Amino acid sequence: MSYEPLASLKSLEADLWEAADQLRANSKLTSTEYCMPVLGVIFLRHAANRFAMAATQIEDDQAAGRMPRRKVVKADYIRRRALWLPEVSRYDYIAGLPTDRDLGQALNDAMKAIEDDFEPLKGVLPKEYSIFERSVLEDLVRIFNREALRAAGGDVFGRIYEYFLMKFAMQKAMDNGEFFTPPSIVQTIVNVIEPEHGIVFDPACGSGGMFVQSSHFIERLGQDTSQRVVFYGQEKTATTIKLAKMNLAVHGLEGHIAEANTYYEDAHTLVGKCNFVMANPPFNVDMVDAEKIEGDKRLPFGLPGVNKAKKVSNGNYLWISYFNSYLGDSGRAGFVMSSQASSAGHGEKEVRRKIVQTGHVDVMVAIRSGFFYTRTVPCELWFFDTGKPTERRDKVLMLDARNVHRKVTRTIYDFSPEQMANLSAIVWLYRGQKERFLALVKDYFAAVCRECDAIPPGVDAFESALAASHEPLAAFAKVVGATKKLDQAAADAFAAAMGELAAAADAYAKDRATLAGEVTAYRKAYCRTLPATNDKQHDARKALDPIAERARGLSKQVELLHKLAVRAADAAAAVAGDERFAEHHDRRAVARLLKALDAGRKGAVEQLRLAVYFHRQIAWLHERFPKAEFQAVPGLCKLVTLTEIEAAEWSLTPGRYVGVAPPEQDEDFDFEDVLREIHVELADLNEEAAELAKRISANFEELGL
Repeated sequence: MSYEPLASLKSLEADLWEAADQLRANSKLTSTEYCMPVLGVIFLRHAANRFAMAATQIEDDQAAGRMPRRKVVKADYIRRRALWLPEVSRYDYIAGLPTDRDLGQALNDAMKAIEDDFEPLKGVLPKEYSIFERSVLEDLVRIFNREALRAAGGDVFGRIYEYFLMKFAMQKAMDNGEFFTPPSIVQTIVNVIEPEHGIVFDPACGSGGMFVQSSHFIERLGQDTSQRVVFYGQEKTATTIKLAKMNLAVHGLEGHIAEANTYYEDAHTLVGKCNFVMANPPFNVDMVDAEKIEGDKRLPFGLPGVNKAKKVSNGNYLWISYFNSYLGDSGRAGFVMSSQASSAGHGEKEVRRKIVQTGHVDVMVAIRSGFFYTRTVPCELWFFDTGKPTERRDKVLMLDARNVHRKVTRTIYDFSPEQMANLSAIVWLYRGQKERFLALVKDYFAAVCRECDAIPPGVDAFESALAASHEPLAAFAKVVGATKKLDQAAADAFAAAMGELAAAADAYAKDRATLAGEVTAYRKAYCRTLPATNDKQHDARKALDPIAERARGLSKQVELLHKLAVRAADAAAAVAGDERFAEHHDRRAVARLLKALDAGRKGAVEQLRLAVYFHRQIAWLHERFPKAEFQAVPGLCKLVTLTEIEAAEWSLTPGRYVGVAPPEQDEDFDFEDVLREIHVELADLNEEAAELAKRISANFEELGL
């Protein structure tokens, strides 16, 4: 676990998207037209990489005697989770085609050759490349032929594929983006139900994100997905099925995905057979034909309500009933549902009562608005468990996570990896899994120790840059001090700025030395043998509290020193306006040094923040669950009995039970975080403004104005 561990990959994702989306804008294609071909190129690049890595593994295995020296066959590649690629489908072949060859047709042929050779992808890959101009295709192929991508593995391409899915969803591609469920929502579902064996079914599978995240979970356990689970999915839209199959292939996975309308069809006949069910179904659908589904064995609790047109008034409880019916005797389900469903009345209330009385409802999680790219309303995550132990059979964990989130863009939120882990820890305590809670806290202490180790090199770089920027300013100050008959106001301002800088540097040096000593002592006491029991973890946290506070203070001092250095440089420039000093002050050189100082500032501040960040995670858990045992936390969580639920009109809305957190002074308020959020909003607004200006300009051009 780490805080933003893949910054370079995130930068690469953003660069790739910007380059690819620029091509889309220039080609005048819609997002829908552009989506599949781009994802096809990503798939082709990844398939080529897996092919090359498998070929190397085969050679190594033959050389080491782990495999007989014989003619290599397709099965050898498949065993290494790679597709055997005909020559015409290899990325190097495509990228190296002469300019007189039809690149669009070559890409079409490449996709067809893969489909002909691999049955699960039959009819799946895009073959519409002829609609592109050759220059656009050349640029697209070149974008995904970067050095950073040629040797990249499955995880990298899986993330890039998911990132592009997300971005296309945000552009309202592919039926308004309904095919895509944000990864943090999917991962939260996976973390709670833990799908690590048997049949995993998603009856509204979209682009297959549930399967991918399930595979990630299994791999984190050190297991082979193909040996542990079988994926089944249903999806009514053929194009979305193609996205799902490509998504699985990019991650080296396979699944049985049927084109079917789950309201009316059980294509895989999985009632009562599933170990795990997970889904993000469409919300509040009111056009389901009641006559077609009446008597469906997946609806043991009856229909939720039928209107005069003989349509189900709201399809939410059809889905909820379906999910429950698919589970076997010890199965778990996790799914996204409209927040309205948990307290809906009339026929829906009656179905909800019957479901609650089964004892299968396990956990309810409230999510704030803004998590979905095409839905602004809040939602809830429902969890069923048909294998709940007797002591929990009449209880439901209510978890209100609406105040747990981080800001991604001006309008989009998600969970950080640590926020997801902390929410999972609450579920573990509810299930009596104290050892997992303690292990998570221990992991956070390991992260604190690791990040504390990285503080010295992080601040050293800043200090070196500070010294380098100070040297020419100090030399200039001597020249100014020895000169008479100059602008005294400007000289005094420069002297004052240099004095402030020197005083701040002295204070920083003392606090940095103090922090270094405290960190050294802490490491000797707690990092050599990480605390594993609750008492020792609390002792370690208390010892860490003043260090975290000092790190926060030092971070602010770094920011101040940078600000004062810039101020001193500006004051020097004002004095240097006198031509007598022109030869003594190189503004460009100082500007370069200040740029390096700013980079050092960012690195030092980020490193100090990382140590504080993991301390904050420990404190968050300790403050709410000091005994490493589940307890009700106002505004966050509560264990509710079926009797209480009945008294509340069978409502499953977490906020109705957990109450409101008492007002407390936010000692952890971070002005820098607020500024970062503001920066995110401004960046988004600037991007939107630029896009709008581009569209207006294009419209004027079309009108000949």
